[in-house]
Amino acid sequence: MDYKELILKLKEEQNAVLLAHYYTYPEIQDIADCLGDSLALAQYAQKTNADKIIFAGVYFMAETAKILNPDKKVLIPDAKAACSLADSCKAEDFAEFKKMYPEHKVVSYVNCSAEMKALSDVVVTSSNAVKIVESFKKDEKIIFAPDRNLGDYINKLTGRNMILWDGCCHVHNSLMAKDIVELRKKYPDAELIAHPECTNMVLQFADFIGSTTQLLAYTQKSSSKSFIVATETGILHKMQALNPDKKFIIASSSDNYKSCSCNDCQYMKLNTLEKIYNCFVSDENEIILSKEIIEKAKISILKMLELS
Repeated sequence: MDYKELILKLKEEQNAVLLAHYYTYPEIQDIADCLGDSLALAQYAQKTNADKIIFAGVYFMAETAKILNPDKKVLIPDAKAACSLADSCKAEDFAEFKKMYPEHKVVSYVNCSAEMKALSDVVVTSSNAVKIVESFKKDEKIIFAPDRNLGDYINKLTGRNMILWDGCCHVHNSLMAKDIVELRKKYPDAELIAHPECTNMVLQFADFIGSTTQLLAYTQKSSSKSFIVATETGILHKMQALNPDKKFIIASSSDNYKSCSCNDCQYMKLNTLEKIYNCFVSDENEIILSKEIIEKAKISILKMLELS
C-alpha cells in the first residue's frame, strides 16, 4: 500500500492535519503539515482549524495538542509512544515533593504529563526556557521539573538557584564526555552542537547549545562545513536537507556505537506511516483527558505561549 498517498488523500477528506516532531522517521517528516520542535508544534496546534489532529511524536505532545483543542479529535499513531523524561516525574510523586517547597513557583519542561502541567505555574520548552525563567523576579523561588540537565543549564546561564527534580531524557543523558572527546579528535574541524538536555560534562565541550530548532538554524548560519550533533538522530534529515553541502556526525555513546542503535529515541520511532494511516481509518489511540485536567493544564501552557 502507498501509505503516503493514502494519508495525503485522507487528510484532505477529513479536514485533518499531521503534526510531526523532528525525531520521527524522514518519510513522516516529509508529509507533515507542521514539522517542528515542541514549541512550534504547540503554537501550530493552538491555531489550527482542522477537525482532527494526528500527532506523530510522543504522548505528552499529543496531550498538549488536546489541551489546546479540547473540542477536536486528537490521535497518536502508537499509544505506547511514551517519553522517558516525562515518565521520570509522576504527578503524584511530584505533588508530594512540591509540598516541601510551598513558597516556590513550579516551572515545568513541556516534556511532562498533562497532570504535571496541571501542577505547574508555567510550562517551558528548550527554545524559550531561559527567557521564561528570566521573566520571574530574581529572588523568586522556583522548582524546575523534570529535566535536571536542562534545569542545571538554565541555572548556570541565569545565575538562578532553582530546585531541580531529578529526571532526564534517556537519549541525551546517555551521551558521555569521553565519547565526545573521541569524536572531536576524529573530526577536529567539526563544530559540536548540543541540546541542553545533555549533561553538563557534554555541554562544556559544545561550540553551540540550543533547542532542536535553534540547532537547525545554527547549522545554516555557521561557516563550518561539518558538525558533531549531540541530540536525537531524527534531526539529521532536516539538517541535511537545509545544508546539502555540509557533513553531520551524530554523537552517540560507546555502547550505542557497538549496537548500531546510534541515538534513536525508541518511542519516537514507534511512529510509522502505517500507524498514521490506521489513525485516519479507525480513529484509534484517541487522546482522552478529563475536563478538570484540561482546564488546569491549559493555564500553564497558555502562560508559556503568551511569554513566547
